[in-house]
Amino acid sequence: MALSDFTDMADLGVTIAGVALDHRLYHFLLAWSGFEHAHVILGGESYVALAEGLQNALWALGGSPAEHRSDSLSAAFRNLDADARADLTLRYDALCEHYGMTPTRNNRGVAHENGAIESAHGHLKRTIRDALLLRGSSDFDDLASYRRFVDEVVARRNRRHAARIDAERAHLKPLPARRTSDYEETIVTVTSTSSFTLRKVFYTVPSRLIGHRLRVRLYDDRLELFIGGTHLITLPRGRAAGNGKHGHVVDYRHVIHSLRRKPMALLGMVYRDQLFPREAYRRTFERLIERLPAPAACRTMVALLALAHERGCEAELADLLAVALAGDDLPDVVALQARFAPDPEALPTVVVELVPLSTYDDLLTGVAA
Repeated sequence: MALSDFTDMADLGVTIAGVALDHRLYHFLLAWSGFEHAHVILGGESYVALAEGLQNALWALGGSPAEHRSDSLSAAFRNLDADARADLTLRYDALCEHYGMTPTRNNRGVAHENGAIESAHGHLKRTIRDALLLRGSSDFDDLASYRRFVDEVVARRNRRHAARIDAERAHLKPLPARRTSDYEETIVTVTSTSSFTLRKVFYTVPSRLIGHRLRVRLYDDRLELFIGGTHLITLPRGRAAGNGKHGHVVDYRHVIHSLRRKPMALLGMVYRDQLFPREAYRRTFERLIERLPAPAACRTMVALLALAHERGCEAELADLLAVALAGDDLPDVVALQARFAPDPEALPTVVVELVPLSTYDDLLTGVAA
């Protein structure tokens, strides 16, 4: 028997580049041997999170148990109507059938039926907390680094039960030829602002996609965008705020061409803070607004964002902006453009030297000879 459940990790104080990470762990456990797998989940408990975590666990294990037990999926069912709940149940049953597992669920309100996995939650969280203390920091450069850290912690725990895991692995069912879907799919239309809104989250996309209908696959941590069968782009998945406000996933590269036509739009932009790729850009705009009239401040900021995009110098430019901020100076756009030359839009000077036509007569004469 395998069991799986989610556990909240907020009390560990993990941060990514200094920003608190609101996350859970999907936790998979073989009841007899103690094999474990943990997967960092960014959103709430959902079918997508369960399907992705469960399949990752089974492929890491190398086989399928006879039975998979979960809780009643009440968190995944929350706020769904009867048809959606029925669809979710069918999808979960189909997922288990794909791997040859019998799906079972705990009876709601009967705590001891989930005791094996609940107890393991506590042990795993204590192990991760101890590993963070030994590491000396709960801050990671990026999400991938934190996920590797969790994988290493779980791998060390599995090594303690290696003999029992190998014994149980011999009795598992073979895996199917391929994974089944661990995403939800929907269709969106890109608006004239080079964006679309999905589940109360505003996303920007490249302007070439304006007017297109895109097929979107929603994973726990990302969106995969397609036209027909062609993959276009991957976006990080956003979440709406708990107070009901819309979330924003914005890339300044997607909207910079529109901003160059209407730089004053920057002043009242709802997602302006998310637009700036680094802290130095946000602070620079605040300094510009303090020192310059609004039109000039917006034109300067848009020129800086365009420079970062077109010359591929986002990080280097951020460093120079930070120096200017420290010196209480305003950025010199002309000097920065010269520093990061050449301008890709500037046409090079090409000198063509025309040869005299008599040269062709010489060539023909040589051929005849």
